[in-house]
Amino acid sequence: MTERRRGWRLFGSIGAVAAGALVASSLLTVPATAAPAAPQAATATAATLINGYRNVGYFAQWGVYARDFQLKRLKDSGTVNNLTHINYSFGNINNQTLECFIANKAQGTGPNGSDGAGDAWADFGMGYTAANSVSGAADTWDQPLAGSFNQLKQLKVVNPNLKPIISLGGWTWSKNFSIAAATDASRKKLVSSCINLYIKGNLPVIDGRGGNGAAAGVFDGIDIDWEWPGSNNGLEGNTVDVVNDKNNFRLLLKEFRTQLDAYGATTGKHYTLSAFLPANTADIASGGWNNPELFTYLDFGNVQGYDFWGGWAPTQVGHQGNLYDDPADTRPAAQRYSVDKAIKQYTNAGIKPSQLGMGLAMYGRGWQGASSSAAWGPATGTAPGTYEAGNENYDLLKTRGTDYYNAAIGAAYRYDGSQWWSYDNAQSISAKADYIVAKGLGGGMWWDLSGNKDGTLLKVLTDKLRAAATGPVTTPTDPTTPTNPTDPTTPTNPGTCTTAAWSATAVYTGGNKVSYSGKEYSAKWWSQGNVPTAGDPWALLGTCGTTTPTNPTNPPVTPGVAAWSSTKAYSGGDKVTYGGKTWKAGWWTQGDTPGVGQWGPWTVSS
Repeated sequence: MTERRRGWRLFGSIGAVAAGALVASSLLTVPATAAPAAPQAATATAATLINGYRNVGYFAQWGVYARDFQLKRLKDSGTVNNLTHINYSFGNINNQTLECFIANKAQGTGPNGSDGAGDAWADFGMGYTAANSVSGAADTWDQPLAGSFNQLKQLKVVNPNLKPIISLGGWTWSKNFSIAAATDASRKKLVSSCINLYIKGNLPVIDGRGGNGAAAGVFDGIDIDWEWPGSNNGLEGNTVDVVNDKNNFRLLLKEFRTQLDAYGATTGKHYTLSAFLPANTADIASGGWNNPELFTYLDFGNVQGYDFWGGWAPTQVGHQGNLYDDPADTRPAAQRYSVDKAIKQYTNAGIKPSQLGMGLAMYGRGWQGASSSAAWGPATGTAPGTYEAGNENYDLLKTRGTDYYNAAIGAAYRYDGSQWWSYDNAQSISAKADYIVAKGLGGGMWWDLSGNKDGTLLKVLTDKLRAAATGPVTTPTDPTTPTNPTDPTTPTNPGTCTTAAWSATAVYTGGNKVSYSGKEYSAKWWSQGNVPTAGDPWALLGTCGTTTPTNPTNPPVTPGVAAWSSTKAYSGGDKVTYGGKTWKAGWWTQGDTPGVGQWGPWTVSS
């Protein structure tokens, strides 16, 4: 499978810097001696935050193949308890419908390679054995949800406070953001489709898996990885509107916040909205990324802290994730990047540091034919990599050649006499952790978790954050709703209930009945861990000991039009009566109460 990475450079294609202009670094560097700490054992619970900090890890959809990285590794290593969010990457936008979608179609080549591409097999089709499943139970052939989505759901049982987030776009799948964000109608359509697919969990049926509500309860929010609005520095072939993208991007985030909050008001949950933020000054300006208004919609953003240099410039080695500017950097001034410089682009514009996460790398970028261990020296080409030229996982780099650390700029690298690799190690991560604490940032973010399978590098950060003063992040408050309590560990069932009490660990199939908080419910389809409420995947039958539903529909008000039923499926164009009004379905729906939520399928019929 073609690798689909996030933004792999901070600028458009440029010519290599002339070799004659290169000079060796004059900063003192010494071989590094520190080693990462041992992994932490898994525990049944973990704090919602890491001592008031976020720790976000990207899980790559394609990592389950050649990289052999399944989510069970996070449980086995204990890493699951060192994470607050998992960003599942990536979701794609259909070039025809301009909606979120999932399909089984391999990534192609050329400008149109991303059109229609998807991996439903990895997402929810692949069956897991007992040996590689988080729960230790094998998937069955007929369960609607399998694949990594189901593994995420099982991981939330191990750490109930973990929040899986679906990331949209990335380097390869940002092509259609611009046209999808271009109008109010297209923004509403895109956002509604993403919420329907990922938050409500209404999956397409592919090879017997999926279906409405099949992925309900998997994702707790949406991460926007548009690379990059208003800029031609993204992947060749991306649609870009250099004039209007900035404002349309702002309006798109507003639409995501509006619709997520509207849906959250019906479920009693706050849904996270985050974004991957560029470090390049030009890309920040073109997309308006440091506009404080954006952060009234975003819960937080993660600033790119890597890919500052790489094999696309094959004749000069250099740092890809230095914390501070390097005085020995020989590149043009506009290309002298650092984490500190990127962070200041946001904080100087008025963004709260607590809303920013620092991007950290679990991989390195490298060159071969380097004649010196000094940064910014000459090389003959891009170093070979296991999955991509010039790119290698931390696990495969950590013992290669000699380790060096430049404390003045917070940069680590390795050199074996020919290959020169820029990466993060325990020393650079420790320095960056100190920076996060000192500057009041909201935490860290990692690309990607498969690069350090035992989580030892990530643990360096979390150990430092736990030992620091309490961080600035607080958990968002869920909206107040009339729905049932959402704590799955302490359901209250009055003695009048004769139906078996709902269990967070039991598997239910369509037609199974349970009791919860004094009410009886019937499962509409396969479900596990979904707290019973009057909404998917549960149908409210009524209060225990009665036969009358707690929310009876009103009698029909239009001759020949039947009253709405929470258990009946409706197609687009169907009409029902409810609450003294006649309603028309805009698309297929079941269990969506007419008039509840601004973006539901029902509209008042004339």
